[in-house]
Amino acid sequence: MPLAIAYAPTRDRYRTVVVGAGPAGVLAAAHAAAAGPVLLLEASDLPRHKSCGGMIHALSVRALARHGARIDNAIREPEQVRFRFHDWDAEVKKPCSLTFYNVDRDAFDALLVEMLPPNVEVAARCRALTVEQDAEGCTVTVDAQGSVLRIRCSLLIGADGARSTIRRAIASAGRPYVTIQDLVEFTSPIEPFFDCIYSSCIGEGHAYSYVVPKDGHALVGSVFYPGAKHPHRMQELVLQGVRERLPAVGDTVAREACAAAHIRSMDDVLAGTGRVLLAGEAGGFLSPTSGEGISYALRTGEMAGRAAALEPALALTAYRRSLRPLMAQIRGKLTLLPIMESGAGRALARVLPAPVVSAITRYL
Repeated sequence: MPLAIAYAPTRDRYRTVVVGAGPAGVLAAAHAAAAGPVLLLEASDLPRHKSCGGMIHALSVRALARHGARIDNAIREPEQVRFRFHDWDAEVKKPCSLTFYNVDRDAFDALLVEMLPPNVEVAARCRALTVEQDAEGCTVTVDAQGSVLRIRCSLLIGADGARSTIRRAIASAGRPYVTIQDLVEFTSPIEPFFDCIYSSCIGEGHAYSYVVPKDGHALVGSVFYPGAKHPHRMQELVLQGVRERLPAVGDTVAREACAAAHIRSMDDVLAGTGRVLLAGEAGGFLSPTSGEGISYALRTGEMAGRAAALEPALALTAYRRSLRPLMAQIRGKLTLLPIMESGAGRALARVLPAPVVSAITRYL
């Protein structure tokens, strides 16, 4: 990775501190750097690892191209996959026109970090612990591999995901989804679809599952509602069902779990308070109907960074203004969520013509 990575901040004061080096944090740091030195903190090592299906929408690819970033080196086989609704209860499949680029998420995040300008200092293995706000800015307490530091900044951007420390420091945060994902072998090629699986037989708390082919393996993942009991046991039932339907799917190579933001109302979506802005899942910015978050992370990261480059006292107002179209989009999707999650909604998807399901899916 060409960019120099430090393991502790080199100063005690920056104009902007960004917490989280994912898509939202990197875009925020890149744009905030127009106004002065930026510290980008990442709790894990870099290049970081993120449990994710790695599906990138064409809109995100075009957004990155505007910043001079290309995803070619992150793309895996098959290069593109089509979304497919798969109802296991009725054994109904509905291929859709919605297409995603199929990427390795670790490689994708690594190429994002490489596009940062030189006045962004990146500190890995540094975890934000607490935040204190006053009229002039913020003080962030940071654990830098055992050394506790206090960093002062005019603006703080929290882009640290569904379990955001920064979000919890300034407001309440709901319980996230739990996702479990297995990397499995397969012995012969499987269809180039991003299969989204619904089944009432997996267990209480199971939202949906997915299968994505990726470079000679496949990702088999499941999303569970907050409070779901025995998610690992339910994931085994999903794997069993996948292997029954796709005999080419073999043994599990690795399993991992993570959290994803669970958005139920606009109260779960927050731009920030005072001198703190929130971007990506930390602010609740993702599609509540599909769970797609990368495009929202890129958009809100750029918006937060551009707002942070303004006069600090005006940043939050400017950020909220730029978010209005996105907030309206999330609000509209929330109106559809109860229908989607109901038995009636899924029954309707079974009988609607595939072109209609495809059109609805593109909106979600």
